[in-house]
Amino acid sequence: MARQALILVEGASNMLRYLQAAQRLSLHPIILSADPAQYDYLAAESYEAIRVDTDNLDALIRECSRLGATYDIAGITGALEDFYATVGKLCRHFDLPGPNPASIERCCDKFAQRQLLAQAGVPIPAYRVAANARDIESCAAEIGLPVVLKPTVGSGSSGVRLCRNVDELAEHTTYLLGGKHVPPSSLKQRKWQSSPRILVEECAQGPQYCAAIMGNEVIGISACDFASPPHFVSREWTYPALLTDDEYGRIADVSLSCLQALGLGWGPTNIDLSWTKRGPVVIEVNPRLGGAPAPQLVELAYGVDLVTEHIKLVIGSEWDVRKRHSDVATARFLIPDRDGIFDWVDGDSQAAAIPGIAEVKLYLKPKALIVRKGDYRDSIGYVVAASASHARTEAILQRAIGLIGWSITPFPKFSSS
Repeated sequence: MARQALILVEGASNMLRYLQAAQRLSLHPIILSADPAQYDYLAAESYEAIRVDTDNLDALIRECSRLGATYDIAGITGALEDFYATVGKLCRHFDLPGPNPASIERCCDKFAQRQLLAQAGVPIPAYRVAANARDIESCAAEIGLPVVLKPTVGSGSSGVRLCRNVDELAEHTTYLLGGKHVPPSSLKQRKWQSSPRILVEECAQGPQYCAAIMGNEVIGISACDFASPPHFVSREWTYPALLTDDEYGRIADVSLSCLQALGLGWGPTNIDLSWTKRGPVVIEVNPRLGGAPAPQLVELAYGVDLVTEHIKLVIGSEWDVRKRHSDVATARFLIPDRDGIFDWVDGDSQAAAIPGIAEVKLYLKPKALIVRKGDYRDSIGYVVAASASHARTEAILQRAIGLIGWSITPFPKFSSS
């Protein structure tokens, strides 16, 4: 009997959890990637990875067909938003459970997403779409400053900025229209070059939350805190958010209405919201799990392993997202205050040894270059703490953070003379 395999298209911050969960379910994980070398954990753990053009659906179909001669392909999935519609198309081709690719594509186009949510009466910020500097200036004048500028494609707050005055608006317009927010030679870069569109949005001011959903069930709602504006760099996530029953219910109801409006409801979704003067307002709907360490926080807080349950759904097995307990889990991101050369970090081992600390994760090694971009890439790591209460978790986290120190040498300044 052929060994059962789980095909994973490209990697993401949660990919190692998917690989480990697949093995616990007695599946053989196989990663398809345009550049497997970019995932350092693959070689370290001897996971099977195959180089293939993941922007090419026909190439992926051919590779999966070839693998099907050796393995029983139990399911196909991925954790990266850019390729999730492709995953849906592969699942349909091979008659496997998967997301609706058309719904995913509409959701990943932020303008189309906005239109569908508005048509369904879902509360969202006022918005306009623009393709050039004059349009952006006009749209901002209609909505009124401050506004948020963001590309219509992308994730992780890449290219997203709060523009508080006309100078910031002009500066960020130039940056976005130049395509500098998108890595070169990427699928997103090609999409951007074909149709550079920018969303101009009302700044929905208020506390930030994120709803974690599997299928049509809200698993939990986190409180989200960001570092200093004008960028939206995550500083802290906490499950569960401190909400009244009424507030939780209103956020959950609005989140579920998004699924209906966008044709989602299969697999994971995470929804970013702000609580404004008119209640919960949807900032963005993402048809995937939240990035790391969000699934870990959900598991620590509720005892629900969203990655494992997602894989069960993908392979057509019975899945279960019932909560096992109710604790408080928080992640604090480590954000540098300058660009430069990352010299050293210490105290991380002592922090990890504190009771209640679930993980201390560092992304960089000494002598790495730090060039802040105003998005998820600015984080150099995170610390996760969990306990039975918000106050206790916060105290544990503060103690751990206080032990961690690092040094960054600024880049030398060259004189023009």
